[in-house]
Amino acid sequence: MSGMHIALDLSFTHTEGKWAREGSWVGLDFPDARMYIELARTAERAGIDMLFFGDGTGIPDTWQGSIDAAVEWGIQWPRHDMSPIIAAMSTATEHIGFGLTYSSTFMHPFYVARLLNSLDHVTGGRIAFNVVASTRSADAGNYGFDKLMEHGLRYERMEEFIDVCQALWASVAPDAIIRDRATGRFADPAKVHAIDHHGQFFDVKGPLPSVPSPQVSPVLVQAGNSPRGIAASARFADLIFGFGGSVAGQQRHRTMLDTALSEQGRDPAKVGILWATQMIVGRTKEEAQARREEVLSFWSEEAVGAYLSHNAGIDFSKLPATFAVGELKRQALEAQASPGGLIGTLITEHGEDYQMSRTEFFEHGWRSATGMDHTLCGDPATLADHLEENFAATGARGGYMLSSPLAMPHGYSDIAELLVPELRRRGALAPKYPGRTLRENLAL
Repeated sequence: MSGMHIALDLSFTHTEGKWAREGSWVGLDFPDARMYIELARTAERAGIDMLFFGDGTGIPDTWQGSIDAAVEWGIQWPRHDMSPIIAAMSTATEHIGFGLTYSSTFMHPFYVARLLNSLDHVTGGRIAFNVVASTRSADAGNYGFDKLMEHGLRYERMEEFIDVCQALWASVAPDAIIRDRATGRFADPAKVHAIDHHGQFFDVKGPLPSVPSPQVSPVLVQAGNSPRGIAASARFADLIFGFGGSVAGQQRHRTMLDTALSEQGRDPAKVGILWATQMIVGRTKEEAQARREEVLSFWSEEAVGAYLSHNAGIDFSKLPATFAVGELKRQALEAQASPGGLIGTLITEHGEDYQMSRTEFFEHGWRSATGMDHTLCGDPATLADHLEENFAATGARGGYMLSSPLAMPHGYSDIAELLVPELRRRGALAPKYPGRTLRENLAL
């Protein structure tokens, strides 16, 4: 993998007040596909590798046991299935890839394998599949689960889910389709096989009733950063969605992943990490700082509480006046939620025995909810310097999944039109669309 790859994370282009900020669309609102089509064209002109959409299907309801705060303030919702938007964007572009997220915890692999095969055809081989083990109780209730599946089981199900998908994508050989007009033979039945999968979670007969797609299998992306998640990544992922933060944490993730890849008999040099990085780009440092201040004006305790409670799986409205930080980890584990994120950060910074006040928690949580505790803010040269240094320090394999707390399209178009050209001028980026498919363009 030569040079830095760049993706834009469009998972939350319209939530947490972004829809109303300066620089938002006038006359268009989410989920109008025209917004995304125009941004896709802008990103492709810059040579950005991929537009990525995370997903969640439940409205946040952990805070005070209600969806009211999330609905009122637009916290982590609305979330539409973005596959039709991706199809629309692909008709207006030729090279840029598209990442789509589905949950292996709740979805069925046959449905997902068939859908992604179809989208790979529509896009001409530009689809990536981000498979996630869901951690939010609001999602679970929409699929008939009373509570979240145990953490380890979620990853066992994910691995079996991917095994089934890969078997289905391989169930019709690339050369099975004959289309002989003279004889009328469409395909060779000797090259189309049932998979007859019978596992712990799924029973799937197969084969996939589809023509093999340009990539056959989409680029597989996975974001787990726990030891169990990294083990799953090493087993099947082509590309890792890594969490930003401290360089030491990134280096630890890279080292653990390399070890796990080697144990699976895979070459660590061929598996990159796209580090999740939120940024505000300005033409000057002063302009970037002014935009940062505008973002901070949105958040209230209720909005912060709805955001943090949803992502941590704990109702933070019930926090006592003071509590031990380790108590949050215990509650998260009891709820089968993730003890990472804000809770993990607090434990790293203060230790599990640290007595924190409710006021202190929400002050810290406010910075975490806005992302301002880890947002890069500056002019193109300053941000390019940081990315180059960080890329070298974390293994120089992969690149960045860039997001913006600013309005759509303003925050993202500035990344495409100000930062990316600076990186390309420096020779920091991978070659611009050297292949036909996303897999080829990412040198996978």
